[in-house]
Amino acid sequence: MSGGGWVATFDDVTERRRVEERMTHLAHHDTLTNLPNRSMLRERLDQALSETKDGSLAIFSLDLDHFKAVNDTWGHPSGDWLLKCVAERLQRCLRNETDVVARFGGDEFVIIQFNLKSPGDAEKLAKRIVEIIGKPFRDKRHDMRVGISVGIALFPNDGKDTDTLLKNADMALYRAKSEGRNLYRFFEPAMDAMVRARRALEIDLRAALSRREFELDFQPIMNIASGEIVGAEALMRWRSPVRGLVRPDDFIPAAEETGLIVPLGEWALRKACTTAAGWAPLRIAVNVSAVQIKSGTFARSVISALAFSGVPANRLELEITETVLMDESDLVLKTLRQLRDLGVRIALDDFGTGYSSLGYLRRFPVDKIKIDRSFTRDIDSRDTAAIVRTIIGLGAQLGITVTAEGVETEAQLEFLQKEGCVEAQGYLIGVPSKASDINRLLKSNATIRQSG
Repeated sequence: MSGGGWVATFDDVTERRRVEERMTHLAHHDTLTNLPNRSMLRERLDQALSETKDGSLAIFSLDLDHFKAVNDTWGHPSGDWLLKCVAERLQRCLRNETDVVARFGGDEFVIIQFNLKSPGDAEKLAKRIVEIIGKPFRDKRHDMRVGISVGIALFPNDGKDTDTLLKNADMALYRAKSEGRNLYRFFEPAMDAMVRARRALEIDLRAALSRREFELDFQPIMNIASGEIVGAEALMRWRSPVRGLVRPDDFIPAAEETGLIVPLGEWALRKACTTAAGWAPLRIAVNVSAVQIKSGTFARSVISALAFSGVPANRLELEITETVLMDESDLVLKTLRQLRDLGVRIALDDFGTGYSSLGYLRRFPVDKIKIDRSFTRDIDSRDTAAIVRTIIGLGAQLGITVTAEGVETEAQLEFLQKEGCVEAQGYLIGVPSKASDINRLLKSNATIRQSG
């Protein structure tokens, strides 16, 4: 100061520093699980790859199986709680302090495993993850179960930069999911070609819908006791001008994953009902995907198809598989009950091939169960015959129609008739045919009845 001495001023920046540190933390961490986020993991991986000379590491791409069912059944708060528990278990799976687990968003996680001595180290970690995540998660009210699919890419064999390693780990994850979920798979070069082929299929599938390349065949269903045709199942066919006849097992999963099954299913439902309008009193059976029912518009599309075609509700059968009932979400059960109250019949397809068929029958009463063709094929086996006999007896006790699929021989039909099975479907009864062929079959049946 002019008179001597000095003045010092001080600012307490503690709070500002805390805010800055908090902002930095939020920029690099997931707010729900407090794990590193996508941005931080990429930075860590970029740094590790630039510093690594002779070392090796593994990238794990992780995705929960059936997580959506948790949200649909118990709500998003339960889903958030589950994600936190998964994050904690994943961290406990790591044996090396330098390893990193990050949340990429939703139910996707990524792990970097450092200092691999061999691919066996990565396999051990993958097995540990699948086992630990597969155990029940228990909160105060529920037991929740999810699985986890794992894709693994190894540095440097499967890529030498971050983008390539993450992409290849995702491809391996895709393979794990397509082969049944709750699995781990290592990246293989052939997967790249497989993914490109799948994307090409999806592009062609979108175009096929607008070009009207789909059609329906119909397979007759016979009442075993009377020998009369009582219904027909609509079977979707894709005749591509480039690919030829594409198998449903090839294009239906792609349609489900892309959501195209919703408009495609609506078309099939309306086409089947319209075609069957003149087949009274035959029932028309249409296969339905879980994706269609969960779309939220399914009941409306069924009602619209019935109104447009004039087919009574009790002539329509919707064939569902156990995957539809598996999540037991309010939307699925409410939709099916609404349609059943209108008179639409519900059939449980591929019965006996899942794990909890009897439980589904208890929780959601169905009108028909269809014995899977694998049982019919092996019906001459003592064990299989006992299973088929039990299913037929169960249907009789519960007042549920039982239809055997895949009937191809007189011996199979004779066994089913003796045991009291109600209906049969298969090549012995009739192959999948055009609507015109079904018309001729019905006329010939009518002629036989009149002459009799």
